[in-house]
Amino acid sequence: MNFDEIIDRRNTHSLKWDGMEERYGVSPGTGLPMWVADMDFRPPQGVSDALRKMADHGVYGYYGDDTAYRAAICWWMENRHGWQVDPKSIFTTHGLVNAVGLCLNSYTQPGDGIVLFTPVYHAFARTINAAGRKVVECPLALVNGQYKMDFAAYDAQMTGAEKMVILCSPHNPGGRVWTREELQGVADFCKRHDLLLVSDEIHHDLVFGGHKHIAMPLVDPSIQDRLILLTAASKTFNIAGTHTGNVIITDPTLRRKFAGTMMALGLSPNSFGLEMVTAAYSPEGAAWVDALVEYLDENRRLFDAAINAIPGLQSMPLQATYLAWVDFSATGITMDEALKRVEKSAQIAVNHGPTFGRGGEGYLRFNFAMPRAQIEQAISRLQDAFADLQ
Repeated sequence: MNFDEIIDRRNTHSLKWDGMEERYGVSPGTGLPMWVADMDFRPPQGVSDALRKMADHGVYGYYGDDTAYRAAICWWMENRHGWQVDPKSIFTTHGLVNAVGLCLNSYTQPGDGIVLFTPVYHAFARTINAAGRKVVECPLALVNGQYKMDFAAYDAQMTGAEKMVILCSPHNPGGRVWTREELQGVADFCKRHDLLLVSDEIHHDLVFGGHKHIAMPLVDPSIQDRLILLTAASKTFNIAGTHTGNVIITDPTLRRKFAGTMMALGLSPNSFGLEMVTAAYSPEGAAWVDALVEYLDENRRLFDAAINAIPGLQSMPLQATYLAWVDFSATGITMDEALKRVEKSAQIAVNHGPTFGRGGEGYLRFNFAMPRAQIEQAISRLQDAFADLQ
């Protein structure tokens, strides 16, 4: 595993690289993409080998017995997260944004309120709105530079029209690993207001030292009848292009509803994704992830130190993910000017904070899952772009 290797992804139909000029005016020839949440690293060798074996065989028919695939997911969840999963409770979707859409379709009606703790992953609100449901923003409180939940405020917001909560755990973009007490607070909130809970735990493997992700089913067994859990190998192993996500549902009634939605839409997974996930969820994959997290942690340390040294900039202390959430509000310049410096002067494409909902104003999100040399280049460019503040 060589995370320092610089792999040229330009002109490969990479959204991250080839799409940034159209969206942000940053040329792939001179720019650095720090927006889309995928990594510029190759996956474990076993994943590439599995794909190569399929290509060498040369026949790409319908996938049959998925026992090994389900067993690999169960092995991973038990060995990495201490959670025993019934293989019959696993559904495979076309990624987790698709899973969110299927949950909305299965369990809610047009006009229903869907609760988000904002700022949060922008695709949630986009999917909710497209489905004709109503986004109910419950803003996270900023306490000592980190996000906290304020359930008293959220209780006061509820009208009875809300039917579902979508939780991001670990949190994107703030990088919080929610504590057991905070997760229990979410469970209790859902019980008080009779809400279904969709827990998106896609970043659960990318947790830094001193913190531990707790899978929601381990927090409170009494919420199994209202819990739908989402996981995937895509963020962990940089295989988002497989569009293969796991929806894990323990409750039989919820499971029947979800199965009915998938049947009605004629959905089934692609064989390439199943083979790659099976190879990833393995002892080799586990060792690769351990090395990856160590590498990302050093990238995080370097990037945060440089950002925090620029007067007026503050990178939120990160406990998980590879996504830095940087506050520009104390710079004394407008966000339009800050964006001009980041995107035009530094030639770095980033996610804009307001797209994550209320509380995102004044922030930009930076993806630092790239070779160390590119992180150092990004740091140098940002220091130059904001040199007059120093």
